[in-house]
Amino acid sequence: MRIRFWGTRGSIAKPGPSTVRYGGNTSCVEVRSPRDTLIVIDCGTGAHALGRELMRERGADSLRGHMLISHTHWDHIQGIPFFKPFFVADDEWHIYGPRGLGASLQDTLAGQMQYTYFPVSLDQFDAHIHYHDLVEGKFEIDDVLVTTQYLHHPALTLGYRLEADGVCVVYASDHEPHSPLLAEQGYQPTGGEDDRHAQFIAGADLLIHDTQYTAEEYPEKKGWGHSTLEYVVDSALAAGVHQLALFHHDPLREDHAIDVLVQRARDRVADRGGTLEVLAAAEGATMQVEDVAVGEPGAAFQSVSDLSTVQPALLDQSVLIAVNDPEAAIALSDAVRADQITHYTAADGEATLQMVRSEQPSLIVLEHSLAGGDALDLCRKIRGGDGPYGQDVPIVVVADSEREIDRRASKDAGVTDWLVKPFSDTYARTRIRAWLMRLACRWERAPLPADEEVRLRALQDLCILDGAAEERFDRYTRIASALFDVPIAAVSLVDRARQWFKSRHGIAVTETPREMAFCAHAILQDSVFLVNDALQDPRFAENPMVIGDPHVRFYAGIPLTVADGSRIGTLCLIDYRPRELDTNKLALLRDLGKMLEKELVEPSSAENEA
Repeated sequence: MRIRFWGTRGSIAKPGPSTVRYGGNTSCVEVRSPRDTLIVIDCGTGAHALGRELMRERGADSLRGHMLISHTHWDHIQGIPFFKPFFVADDEWHIYGPRGLGASLQDTLAGQMQYTYFPVSLDQFDAHIHYHDLVEGKFEIDDVLVTTQYLHHPALTLGYRLEADGVCVVYASDHEPHSPLLAEQGYQPTGGEDDRHAQFIAGADLLIHDTQYTAEEYPEKKGWGHSTLEYVVDSALAAGVHQLALFHHDPLREDHAIDVLVQRARDRVADRGGTLEVLAAAEGATMQVEDVAVGEPGAAFQSVSDLSTVQPALLDQSVLIAVNDPEAAIALSDAVRADQITHYTAADGEATLQMVRSEQPSLIVLEHSLAGGDALDLCRKIRGGDGPYGQDVPIVVVADSEREIDRRASKDAGVTDWLVKPFSDTYARTRIRAWLMRLACRWERAPLPADEEVRLRALQDLCILDGAAEERFDRYTRIASALFDVPIAAVSLVDRARQWFKSRHGIAVTETPREMAFCAHAILQDSVFLVNDALQDPRFAENPMVIGDPHVRFYAGIPLTVADGSRIGTLCLIDYRPRELDTNKLALLRDLGKMLEKELVEPSSAENEA
């Protein structure tokens, strides 16, 4: 991937003689994929020059691009009204950003272009603009797989992990360590949210990361939502990152001071015996990022594909606040009210358990030393309750200081996260939003089958993954499309992290991430898996394959079972409109599936003769 920096400064633009080398414009990064897909990350004041360059480079064809907004603070969106391609008719742009609990991304962006602040409104753009509200998860932009994860900032903020042709670039701007102790001392695995962030950046060929502060500066900047150099360097080393670009430079940090930071970071790498390459992002600089093997991340880090599980929808969200400290309780209550979320309060441990059973809140916030019960003990009781609810609900514990937190004990008790006092209303509101948004998305990733490893071995033993098209399979998808009058039919094989189409009719893509796959749900049962209207089904309503191409509305999949009983994939039907299958059609689909199962292990005599 080719990377070009158009804005590297944080908080406020700072052009002038002291910022010539590293730049004074705010955040804006251009990314070009191996197939020349254009992605712009953030649209600070640096986007003005990028827009002019795109106009200079453009040919006769219209321009198509994608813009990923990390969050809507001014230094990341001020370039939008000045981005020339937005004013060109027939150009097409997709703008993505974090979805809030209330206003849409489009409404939020329109706010800075209201009559009071700017002479041109958002609806006066001549280009075709499509807005996409994002939560944590994965989606594809042409040949680029994008993974999003919430960062730690006083506004709902997303980091972006971009992967294409074996190359990985991670953009994580405006992120503060969850543990203030790690901000000052440097990262080390703790079992908390900072580990989750390290997992998100694991194995990146290039990490573009906010390093606005140093450990010495941090105590006066705590809660402002930015990282320290020490934390980022240590996180990158632990996560097996190849190159680190220091980013979001403090507006008071002149060029010579950034030189000092770069050397300080390199010295830290050397002291730890690392091979991490460190540079400072410089406005106008271009980088060609290639896949570089630098060894596996530490054992604490899993594949990022395991991190973005999107939970089932909780449409009527509520928060239970069991906090005795009046100041903290008021801050939390005000934060919840600001987003018009239903909330309940409990004064002690017994009242908390009663409220949990009766109201089943979407999020539980407990004080560490709650009257009438220790928070960890309460957490164990909630997790040990009847039914799946107690296992899934996020539980956040409020602590007076880092010293109160026993990470291992809290993990064993089932604590989801910690909130350390003191914290502001704004900070509390952002954290609650992130916890709830992880639940609010109407898109459920299928759980792994109990026989997953056996199933994967059976699939590999067939020796058909990534093979050429074969008529013996293609005839089934043609027949299925005609027989059931659907535009798309496929033979889908569900691999470890993807579904791969051995045969497909009516669709161009050869594979999708597994977490998007309806077929990953279908292999969990013996008979036909049926979704009559995906938009009305909370498991799929916001699946990227429903809200984007191919706009799935109807799905029917019959699992394909091999000799040892493993369900290795499906014969599936897809339509763009809601549908139903009557009893006769369901029986036909089952019959077709049985015939296809025999083809998997016993190719037809006609094929053998050929």
